[in-house]
Amino acid sequence: MKLVIGAPHGRSGKTTVTLGLILALRQKGWHVQPFKKGPDFIDPSWLSLVAGRDCRNLDLYFMEHEKLRHHFAISCGDADIAVVEGAMGLYDGLDFEGTDSTAAVARAIKAPIILVVDATRMTRSAAALVKGFQNFEEGTEIAAVILNKVARPRHEEMLRRSIEDYTGIPVVGAIPKQKNLVIADRHLGLVPAVEMERTYEVMDFLQRSIADSTDLESVLSIARSAGSLLVIENHSEQHPHLVRIGVIRDKVFSFYYPENLEALSRAGAELVYIDSLRDETLPDIDGLYIGGGFPEVFGAELEQNVGLKAAIRKAAATGMPIYAECGGVMYLSRRLHYEGRSFEMCGVLPCDTKMSVKPKGHGYSAMNTIAPNYLFPVGALVRGHEFHHSQIINYNAHEIQSIYQVERGYGLNGKIDGIIQGNVIASYTHIYAGAHPEWAVNFTAKAAGMDMAHTVGL
Repeated sequence: MKLVIGAPHGRSGKTTVTLGLILALRQKGWHVQPFKKGPDFIDPSWLSLVAGRDCRNLDLYFMEHEKLRHHFAISCGDADIAVVEGAMGLYDGLDFEGTDSTAAVARAIKAPIILVVDATRMTRSAAALVKGFQNFEEGTEIAAVILNKVARPRHEEMLRRSIEDYTGIPVVGAIPKQKNLVIADRHLGLVPAVEMERTYEVMDFLQRSIADSTDLESVLSIARSAGSLLVIENHSEQHPHLVRIGVIRDKVFSFYYPENLEALSRAGAELVYIDSLRDETLPDIDGLYIGGGFPEVFGAELEQNVGLKAAIRKAAATGMPIYAECGGVMYLSRRLHYEGRSFEMCGVLPCDTKMSVKPKGHGYSAMNTIAPNYLFPVGALVRGHEFHHSQIINYNAHEIQSIYQVERGYGLNGKIDGIIQGNVIASYTHIYAGAHPEWAVNFTAKAAGMDMAHTVGL
């Protein structure tokens, strides 16, 4: 059984509907495997929490159709039903053809779509909207509609009758307009689940709201129409632990693909988790991975943990391989400037970072490798994504050596990305191990002191 939750546009309520639906299905005893279309980190943190298992990303920019289908099947494991939350509008994508859209992902995995329609200030026009989505792209199966922000019973009746009579598509849910059905957000989207106060109170409200307003049996019937999940066992070779790689993973740094962490483990790394706010020194490790997150929000607390910053600075100076992405770049810089305040960071990189109101980099990226390094060979095209409001400042261009030339995206300054200093590589580009499996192999090999760099074609 499988489903895709899509919408005509962003901010329609896909995430809250998907979260509530997963919770309602789990309440009935179903094991749900969540997926998120696209490169997002924040929505998956909530999807993982409510499902009780890691959310996986499905992205046709990173994976070709066959590889994506294989990844989908492997990820389903012992799940009864797979639920995929879409991104943006159903047909929105990188190009004119929408080759990586939510609809394209749904077609790739042969899953029916439930369309979430924001019914604010709309009645009969909702039918025209749904009909347009129904007929826009051949092979896209919109199996049902869930209405969101319905004003009153008369409003719901008009919407249901219009959509069902004009399109033949059933309405399987009508969620009333309510102030409590909102998760707080900030500049990059929702507040990550790990930070949210009253998390379980929010989850309980979401579950009850969707269970009370949605015909779950109809939803399950639609999911069954796609057939049983094709589950493929993961036979990837697991190397014995060769090294210990520290991962700073806490409420400050939480942007990690589970696929990246698993790829490091398969490559022979024992992962050791570190809390940037509580741990005052580094454990016994051979390498360090610092993902993205919100260091600007916790700048004062990070500044106060002098011991850990000093330990990271020493590790970098003595040659430990350190790989950092986005928020990790900010943490490794000298100072972080945010909302009129300045916080001392690790001082590993010869620059400061400063937050801006508007995004500096937002979307998929493509980087051409132009300098020798231990992750990718010169000439390799590295695909990733970026979403950051910060940029590097107060630096001497002669002191910044980069490994990437920006082909698509912004990176450090619109031209380059990937600062390399000794064995430290720090980049605004987030890498997805499913697209670049050599990343994990080469990082682990470097941490082990092995001459395996630039393994390609894995």
